[in-house]
Amino acid sequence: MAVELKKEGDFAVLTLNRPEALNALSFLILDDIARALDEVAGMKDIRALLVTGAGDKAFCAGADIKELRGRTLIDQKRGAELGQSVFAKLDNLPVASVALVNGYAFGGGSELALACTFRLASPRAIFGLPEIKLGLIPGYGGTQRLPRLVGEGRALEIIMTGRNVKADEAERIGLVNAIAEGDLMEAGRDFAGKFTRYSLPVLECARRAVQRAGDVTLDEGLRIEADLSTLAFRTADAEEGMAAFEEKRKAEFKDG
Repeated sequence: MAVELKKEGDFAVLTLNRPEALNALSFLILDDIARALDEVAGMKDIRALLVTGAGDKAFCAGADIKELRGRTLIDQKRGAELGQSVFAKLDNLPVASVALVNGYAFGGGSELALACTFRLASPRAIFGLPEIKLGLIPGYGGTQRLPRLVGEGRALEIIMTGRNVKADEAERIGLVNAIAEGDLMEAGRDFAGKFTRYSLPVLECARRAVQRAGDVTLDEGLRIEADLSTLAFRTADAEEGMAAFEEKRKAEFKDG
């Protein structure tokens, strides 16, 4: 299967499994990713999603360019909207996602990583949005998500030159959260474990509040924060957390 989904302990693991094609995206694979993410959304016993690519060369080398030739404008627009809608499913998951970028992440591959909540990179990871070299621009969310991470000026420079961004630079500019030496999957579990021990409903409130920050004015964002912080306060986990603090013991969150 080109897209594999399995459960490993507290985590769901989604793997793009086309190493012979550098895990490139086709429209059929986008459909498969969408179905896998819908399945993840329905899982009741996971605490995070890990996303990676099979093999040791690529996370995802981007779109299958052969599919783009000869398409009508309507087909092209629908294709962009498909990619955007699939990757938007990552925003709407009840759990956070971590992209484990183990090699090339070009075009749609970078956009998939950008759509995840967090990104870890191996030292050999290379990011890029090279669409400009083909007379195109990113169409699966890259022009919107990259500036939210690295700032408008740097995002424009990366997109308008189509240059590669190696792992060390990606970490320095905030494109990735960390570079992981050794086993990337194990590093992903360790990274996710730093937040998944907390209350899942409260984690979701925090994620929603931060995600909205780039979309609204400060005043509206503060109202959203007030609403979500109130929702968090009403959870049983909030009561447990505050009681544990006063009693000088470790909180036992139950996701309620």
